[in-house]
Amino acid sequence: MYDVLVIGGGVVGGLILRELTKYRLRVALVEKEDDVSMGQSRANSGIVHAGYDAAVGTLKAKFNLIGNRMMPSLAKDLGVKYVNNGSLVVAFSKEEIETLYELKSRGEQNGVAGLQVIDRTELLKLEPNISEEAVGALLAPTGGIVCPYELTIASIGNAMDNGAELFCGFDVCGIERAQDGFTVQSVSGQEIQAKVLINCAGIGGGKIASLLGDSIIVKGRRGQYILLDRESGDLVKHTLFFTPTKKGKGILVSPTVDGNIILGPTAEEIEDDNVETTSIGLENVTAGAKKMCKNVPLYNTITSFAGTRAYTDKHDFILEESEASPNAIHCLGIESPGLTASPAIAKYVVEELVSKHFELVKNEDFQPIRKPDYFFKNLSLEEKNEMIQKDPSYGKIVCRCEQITEGEIVRAVRENPPARNIDAVKRRTRAGMGRCQGGFCQPYVAELIARELQIPLEQVTKSGGESYLLRGKTK
Repeated sequence: MYDVLVIGGGVVGGLILRELTKYRLRVALVEKEDDVSMGQSRANSGIVHAGYDAAVGTLKAKFNLIGNRMMPSLAKDLGVKYVNNGSLVVAFSKEEIETLYELKSRGEQNGVAGLQVIDRTELLKLEPNISEEAVGALLAPTGGIVCPYELTIASIGNAMDNGAELFCGFDVCGIERAQDGFTVQSVSGQEIQAKVLINCAGIGGGKIASLLGDSIIVKGRRGQYILLDRESGDLVKHTLFFTPTKKGKGILVSPTVDGNIILGPTAEEIEDDNVETTSIGLENVTAGAKKMCKNVPLYNTITSFAGTRAYTDKHDFILEESEASPNAIHCLGIESPGLTASPAIAKYVVEELVSKHFELVKNEDFQPIRKPDYFFKNLSLEEKNEMIQKDPSYGKIVCRCEQITEGEIVRAVRENPPARNIDAVKRRTRAGMGRCQGGFCQPYVAELIARELQIPLEQVTKSGGESYLLRGKTK
């Protein structure tokens, strides 16, 4: 029996799992998909919000500020890229300038440092490609960017390196309560017992709450994105937001930590976890980007994608013990700024909620440092040659667009949490994320996965499940 079982392999669940391994507890995480970071932590803007947006006194405001301050050191420990690029909320009218001052006041009440409203002249100095219609902006220098799926994978991998266990393909269908804890059942017939459960199931969190006897309605919004090639990476330096309205924050234009430009997301109410892109949605993304910036190089689009964001009618984070099932904890409605707040949420859940059920004894063997998943192209020539001498596989470039080596791909399949399909390798190494989107390297990646997992090539999938690439040999 585990002391604590986390349900849901997103960034919040992953960081909670890692936080738990700082103590002498037997812990595990279950995820319904074939890999971690497959929900809203996969398709995410990657913005580390400064903290001016959330209403004063909310959990969002509290944990946004703390999480923003924790993110740089956390990213460094986990080998995850983080950039403090700052953010700009852009105004297009005098009325919107007044809204910026309201945001500035709210942010200062929340504890955000360095906020200032700037005029068009100053805005142009910071962002030469800003729209001719922009009249000013709120500058938030503490804003940043991070890769959401990198952070999730690294958190869970570090937790596993520190003793946590991971069960993918575990779609929870039943929870039986017992005097000393729970038996959690999966669709495939697996069962896991644990003394304490933590519900971090994102858009599926309402279902888990129902199995525990609680009524928490979790809804979803689909967000569609367009990603531009690194060739267009100098379009903007800061993360650019529209001044928020009652309808929301609108489309953003932002660099990514890997040098691309991301445009989006839309905000569409959906009934299920539908992550298809639509022509109307992508047209809205394009229109928003063109309104924000001049000469948006949409000809450099390399991919478009969509994700869902889970929210509740509370419109604030739900971090509380179950009313119906003692020993269960809900972490739900973690919408924006959930990524920013995630390290602070994890610390709070363990230190304030899990601690009610266990005496937290420090794990003196806890190792916080994790090596980056891909790193070879950033080494010096001497370091590269030294690594190739030790392991010749690092001398074989598999993904030409991203300069990813065979050695890095093999490492991704072997390390925690292991990559077992094409997209899992892609999220860990960026092999296939360049201009050709895997057009050249995908067959080689598939061969490496088959070799390392010792399975037939026909059993290698793109993203798990039935997403097979090959049916058999033709000649």
